[in-house]
Amino acid sequence: MIQDILRGTGVALVTPFTKDFAVDYDGLRKLLDFVIKGGVNYLVINGTTAESVTTTSAEKAEILDFIKKHVQGRVPLVYGIGGNHTYHVTETIAATNLEGISALLSVSPYYNRPSQQGIYQHYLHVADASPVPVLLYNVPGRTGSNITADTTLRLSAHDNIIGIKEASGNMEQCMQIAKRKPADFLLISGDDILTLPMMSFGATGVISVLANAFPERFSKMIQFGLDCNFAEASRLLYDFVDINPLMYEESNPVGVKAVLEQLGVCSAVVRLPLVEASASLKDRISKLL
Repeated sequence: MIQDILRGTGVALVTPFTKDFAVDYDGLRKLLDFVIKGGVNYLVINGTTAESVTTTSAEKAEILDFIKKHVQGRVPLVYGIGGNHTYHVTETIAATNLEGISALLSVSPYYNRPSQQGIYQHYLHVADASPVPVLLYNVPGRTGSNITADTTLRLSAHDNIIGIKEASGNMEQCMQIAKRKPADFLLISGDDILTLPMMSFGATGVISVLANAFPERFSKMIQFGLDCNFAEASRLLYDFVDINPLMYEESNPVGVKAVLEQLGVCSAVVRLPLVEASASLKDRISKLL
């Protein structure tokens, strides 16, 4: 069952860039090998951490094809297609080669801030259009609106909607989903540092930013959580408490790309309107590393 392969640690991959802002395929190859060797359970391509809003349609297709060819089935792949124009989203789904993709991650419509009924109808169209199962993605800090627990639960009745990446930070809302959801509906954390608390009441894992840079330790932490060994999981979690805020201080993925550069995986370059991590941020990250 598809839900079984999307347990544990998914990594929201960054998109490495060269100094002249082209896609850095050598860096991407190194990143893929780094996280797979580190033990992550699946990869998430073209999410918000990938700076998907600043890659072109042609680049998206090239990146997806490159990852498929390099990974060669070693881990499952999830692909991000979302937006605030429902029919453009469904057209993009139809135009994308989703062969070899296990599921679609689709962010809630942003900026135009639809009602709950609008969000519900949007996702019905996305789920009907998608040839692969759909994961909802709730991230109010980016979208300006929240998918409520009631709306999530209404959508969970759709045969092609299999779970949600929950990054609201609202633990009571997450508990309501966990309490009332179908048994096979996935509750996936979208907030690295809150994952273990969410796992204590039913989350099945995380789609992680930190796992780009710390795949082995982060995956071990999540596996301890799945095994209900929260003492060992917490010991690893405390290693991330200080560095996690720095990942978002100058926006994501600015922080994690700075870490990856210091680890020798890929450059810290991001595309405008994001700018590379400040000297101060890089220095504080270096001291923590």
